[in-house]
Amino acid sequence: MKILIIEDERELAQSIATYLTDENYRCEMAATYDDAISKIDIYSYDCILLDLMLPGGDGLKVLEELKRLQKQDGVIIISAKDSLEDKIAGLHTGADDYLAKPFHLSELGARIYSVIRRKQFGNSNILQVNELKIDIPAKKVMVSDKPVTLTKKEFDLLVFLIGNKNRVISKAALAEHLSGDMADMLDNHDFVYAHIKNLKKKLSEAGCTDYIKTAYGMGYKWEQ
Repeated sequence: MKILIIEDERELAQSIATYLTDENYRCEMAATYDDAISKIDIYSYDCILLDLMLPGGDGLKVLEELKRLQKQDGVIIISAKDSLEDKIAGLHTGADDYLAKPFHLSELGARIYSVIRRKQFGNSNILQVNELKIDIPAKKVMVSDKPVTLTKKEFDLLVFLIGNKNRVISKAALAEHLSGDMADMLDNHDFVYAHIKNLKKKLSEAGCTDYIKTAYGMGYKWEQ
């Protein structure tokens, strides 16, 4: 799962990133309004943590840009501005939650998980696809009650595909999801094929139906 931290307080941003990385999220950061707009224009995120007071612009304008782009990224406003008017404005503009500073990192982690679960998986901790069962918090995968051992990237890939079922996801989008903005520096996306191949092999060996389909010349999709 990929998180964008839009926060100009460097120490706070790094503290959040360290905590979330330990919780197996992949984090990217933007410290200014322009950086934030550049990131959301190019990339997609499972959840965005958004400070309202940014150098160069208003955080609410970032929400408006997400709406204009018709992005489905989850958004949690994290701000020292704790007035009722600010909360209402943020939620009405498209934020999913609002957390006033200062806050406990454990509470932030719980809010992030709740937003992602609600937006992608209908509030469920467990994904059940016929014989396939995924425990999201425990990061465990079972096929007909038989455990399947996946790497972190394979697990992220599996959940991402299921969260976008019946939609073709390009190799570039998969590369960006797995590697963040580092994907722009890669010469090709062969590593995506390798992860797809390994994931399909592990699921197949456990007796799982082949739900991952290749859209030749385009990418992959989870078909069910």
